[in-house]
Amino acid sequence: MDELKKLLEGFAEEAAEGLPAADIDADVARGRRALRRIKRRRRVTGVLCVAAASAAVLAFGNQVKWWGSNGNPPVAAGGENEASVSASGVPAGSTAPSAKDSEGTISTYSSGVELVANQQTWNTIGCTLAPVGWAPEKPIATNRVVLAQPEMRTAEVAAKVVLERRDTAQTLAGLQVTTTAGKTLHIGTLDGRLAGQVKLADTWLLVETPAGNGAWTDETVRRFLASCTVK
Repeated sequence: MDELKKLLEGFAEEAAEGLPAADIDADVARGRRALRRIKRRRRVTGVLCVAAASAAVLAFGNQVKWWGSNGNPPVAAGGENEASVSASGVPAGSTAPSAKDSEGTISTYSSGVELVANQQTWNTIGCTLAPVGWAPEKPIATNRVVLAQPEMRTAEVAAKVVLERRDTAQTLAGLQVTTTAGKTLHIGTLDGRLAGQVKLADTWLLVETPAGNGAWTDETVRRFLASCTVK
């Protein structure tokens, strides 16, 4: 401040003629007051900056807490993942199961042919199990039984189940041989149809399933064939 006073006195000595004499002490006093005001402003500004920073931190913390509720990981607002979760909690871009899809929908998928107890004898061929929904066509031949579904309107035998007694075995493709209850069962395909055969006494019993009917499986044919006998 003393250096400032000397500088002002030097300016006063060089002042142009005709101007009033400079009041050096008053100028110095005004300068001191100005410096004090500047210092007060800086202190107030510093306090306000600290308060603003604290408020920002608290707001950010609350925002993180809100986004991290309901079991979701904390995500800061405005981040990359802000738009990835919808109000329903389902990630954006994914499809949640609708009530229409989950309620009242009846599946037409069939897991396979069901075999139930059978009390009928089909001429010289008898099986203690029979496929549900399949019945023998009439008349029944001596050594051959054709099972069809009531709604069928075709005479194509390949669409039906055929049981037939034969003197010799047929050549099956993809042959699998298993033994059940003392019977040796041969499972494979014949002319593209799933089939099975077993030797009973001196005759062979052949079962052919409908062509292209995936409801008939190897296990279904095996169980069906194992329940059959001949007279």
